[in-house]
Amino acid sequence: MKRRFAAASTLLALVLGLGTLPAAASASSTSPVFTTTALAAPDVSITAVRAHLDELSAVAARNGGNRRSTTQGYRDSVAYVKGKLQAAGYTVTEQPCTSGCTSGAGPNLIAEWPQGDANSVYMFGAHLDGVSAGPGMNDNGSGSAALLENALTLARQNPEMRNRVRFAWWTDEEQGLNGSDFYVRSLSSTERARIKAYYNFDMVASTNGGYFVNHITSAAAAPMKAYWDSLGLQPEENTEGAGRSDDYSFERYSIPTSGYAMGASARKTSAQAAKWGGTSGASYDPCYHRACDTLTNINATGLDRAADGIAYTLWQQAVGTGGGGTCDPAGVVGNGGFESGTAPWTGTTAAIAAHTARPAHGGTRFAWLGGNGSTSTESISQTVTVPAGCTRASLGYWLRIETAESGSRAYDTFTVRVNGTTLATLSNVNAGSGYVQRSADLSAYAGQTVTLTFTATEDYSLQTGFLLDDVTLQSG
Repeated sequence: MKRRFAAASTLLALVLGLGTLPAAASASSTSPVFTTTALAAPDVSITAVRAHLDELSAVAARNGGNRRSTTQGYRDSVAYVKGKLQAAGYTVTEQPCTSGCTSGAGPNLIAEWPQGDANSVYMFGAHLDGVSAGPGMNDNGSGSAALLENALTLARQNPEMRNRVRFAWWTDEEQGLNGSDFYVRSLSSTERARIKAYYNFDMVASTNGGYFVNHITSAAAAPMKAYWDSLGLQPEENTEGAGRSDDYSFERYSIPTSGYAMGASARKTSAQAAKWGGTSGASYDPCYHRACDTLTNINATGLDRAADGIAYTLWQQAVGTGGGGTCDPAGVVGNGGFESGTAPWTGTTAAIAAHTARPAHGGTRFAWLGGNGSTSTESISQTVTVPAGCTRASLGYWLRIETAESGSRAYDTFTVRVNGTTLATLSNVNAGSGYVQRSADLSAYAGQTVTLTFTATEDYSLQTGFLLDDVTLQSG
């Protein structure tokens, strides 16, 4: 990961708190418990991932101890990854960086699996270069190796593809995100529009690390967060890494991004140590940009969890056909419990809070729409993609309705809409003393990206409040 300037580093330390290092954890032998639909994603071999790391370490050892973008160590790293991909059946392109990169920097490496909708591309990337101080095993041999084994696993499995998958290993990231920036700049606007999301993996094996997801409440991040949630990891936003790795090159062109990281030089807080283990007050990676970033600086448990989470995300986003793909609705609705701020909800987001006057259905926060006692309209919306394999899909939500109105006439209403089409209408007539679970059928929207909207409309007097919580997509 590219180093920030000193002032930015100081600010990050203040934001994240002081933090220190445990020994690298050993690989976990346990697998997460999923429904049968989620098991469609394979278990990526941590042994194979570590074998790639071993080779990258050997490359550095043969070339002065590092894999900086301008060195033979980097070019040999490219050759190793390229050879593995070509042997697996990929068409691989070396893209020279002809502008914006350090003089003498080696190429980007791009590999696309030639199946799925070419107009709907999901990209997965990691920078392959390191700093001159050491071999760069965590930064970023870890991301590069996890990505490579995922690409090889996809080739071996050879599933039916709904969307196209493109892998990238970037040059010259450590000198300013230069390789990925060149790649995105080189694309036409039409080519950029085909990229539906870019996922970045940088430092995913930090020995005192945490579990961080880029843009954790975004729609793109939903499968990444869902996988780590299934392991009980309670991931957090990757605050330290914002703007510091190759996902930023895509963000600058409004391409949705997410990814995994386990942390660099920022320090682990006491709350994080209590949640994830490790040493409070120490850096997530004590060997960040140092000679000691060797094979002994790898957290195998974290690396395993990242590799499997990449596979889960890839399978969710791209594997399967429109008529019979996998159906795993976990995480499709981002921040459905409203516990992580307001994003990705839009609209009257001030309604989302920990309202002390009323309880949430789950957690501490919910959306309180209406309740004004005067003419008003409040709504919140979110864009989601209903998995193509969900022949039966429904929108589930918990709603509490409380009112000062009386009688059987609907004065104040609550509507559920998809792309402007009303699926459900409730009113003051449906008021009760607690939360009621409700649903709306979304089966007709399988494979489509749609906008969900919840709207409360009140007339000129006597309030009705609509308390919304725990919005999910459900299958069956």
